[in-house]
Amino acid sequence: MAEALGAKEQAAEAAEGRSLAVALNALVFCAGAGALATEIGAARLLAPYYGSSTVVWANVIGLVLASLSVGYWIGGKVADRSPSPRVLGRIVVFAAVLIAAVPFAAGPFLDVSVKGLDQVSAGAAIGSFFAVLALFAPPVTLLGMVSPFAIRLAIEDVRDAGSVAGRLYALSTAGSLLGTFLAALVLIPAIGTRRTLLAAALLVALSGAALLGRRWLVVAAGLGVLLAVPAGAVRAEPGLIYEKESRYQFIHVTELHGVRRLYLNEGLAVHSIWRRDTVLTGGEWDTYLAVPPLIGRPLRKVAILGNAGGTTARALGVYYPQARVDGVELDPAVTAVGRRYFGLDDNPRLRVITADARPFLRRTHERYDLIVVDAYRPPYVPFYLATREFFRLARSRLAPGGAIVLNVAATPGDHRLAEHVSGTIATEFPLVLTWQALRFNQFVIGLDRPVPRPVLVRRLRHAPDGLRPLTKLLGRAMRTAAPSADPWTDDRAPVEWITDRMILQFAARGGRFEEYPLPTAP
Repeated sequence: MAEALGAKEQAAEAAEGRSLAVALNALVFCAGAGALATEIGAARLLAPYYGSSTVVWANVIGLVLASLSVGYWIGGKVADRSPSPRVLGRIVVFAAVLIAAVPFAAGPFLDVSVKGLDQVSAGAAIGSFFAVLALFAPPVTLLGMVSPFAIRLAIEDVRDAGSVAGRLYALSTAGSLLGTFLAALVLIPAIGTRRTLLAAALLVALSGAALLGRRWLVVAAGLGVLLAVPAGAVRAEPGLIYEKESRYQFIHVTELHGVRRLYLNEGLAVHSIWRRDTVLTGGEWDTYLAVPPLIGRPLRKVAILGNAGGTTARALGVYYPQARVDGVELDPAVTAVGRRYFGLDDNPRLRVITADARPFLRRTHERYDLIVVDAYRPPYVPFYLATREFFRLARSRLAPGGAIVLNVAATPGDHRLAEHVSGTIATEFPLVLTWQALRFNQFVIGLDRPVPRPVLVRRLRHAPDGLRPLTKLLGRAMRTAAPSADPWTDDRAPVEWITDRMILQFAARGGRFEEYPLPTAP
């Protein structure tokens, strides 16, 4: 009898051991998925306020790695002191609750940080930015505790320690891969950032509840209920009529006093503007219309790299109706917004192409009279559109005598970014002109052929009616740029470092982001 009871106990212990092993395997997999989904969600949660530059990504990735490292260390200590599956289960469920709280708690911090920037308090902006990042440190630290804790529970024989640790870390990494790709490619485009974070919290809570018993499924069920809560507006602002998280960025549209504006990510810049009765805006889009007379022949073919909602293409259709326009836009969701809200289809000679700017130029066999690079907006410039390799490529896609024009961010009295760009382009183009048309926008024009200034001024006098106030400004204000002794290359183009310094120094001086319109303003 005793032997039979002993056999039953051994069988029960073996079954319990197998059940624990399965639960631990699932736990480390789900914790890895939850940690990386939280990292992706953190970057996307910050994008509407701070953008999605490498600076933001570096802070998020650095925070996650630091938090995981702390978690590994603490997890090993706690596991040695209290090697209990229930302790690990509670840690994981608590992490899930904190992940679920992030989308709701982050809003006030983000609003404070944006107000700090608007009020030109750089210290407040930076401080609140890191305060937001701190919201992600506690749950990620707790998730970092999972792997060493699970290894401590799973090892029954020290001779198997290596294989057990290898298996669990492999499962954790596999979960991290799934969390990364599932969040970035499927969940965020389909259900948004906040619900993606809630889904990650639900997955983590379910894996933790498996170690604690059925009663703890109530916590997971509560997190699941939050998925049904309407998302609401990410950034409540006056006149908001549309917002969407695309695969690439956060898109929002406002309409005030009959004027629609397209914003992306942090919303520092307007990317497209629309009025029902005019294509002129008084903003940077109008300046592109002043450039075609410089080439000295009718405008036939144009490429717009960074078409956005089609404001420039729409205006070209009115003032240069003979020109065929290729509008290149990376994000199809932005193109859809342009068709719906910004009259993108008003120009019948516009062909919209979904592609990244530089790969498009590399693949195309077209030759253009004018290439417009309108991806240059504050706060950041894609570095690969600011190098001599890019400008060499762009020149090879121009028809003889053609031109390229770029919109480069500037702040009053600080044109470092534009100077680096103009100096770099001047290493590839024989004549480069700069035009500080607006306080925060300097326009750089590269001409494929050297042309004397008097000839350029004469050409500007033949601009279409309605644009001559602009061409007069260009004729008076254009300056010649010299080649840089240290041009930017694909290997080194510190765009974001320079832009951050420009913005923060402008803010520290008490400057405000207010613009004065061009004479073409309605």
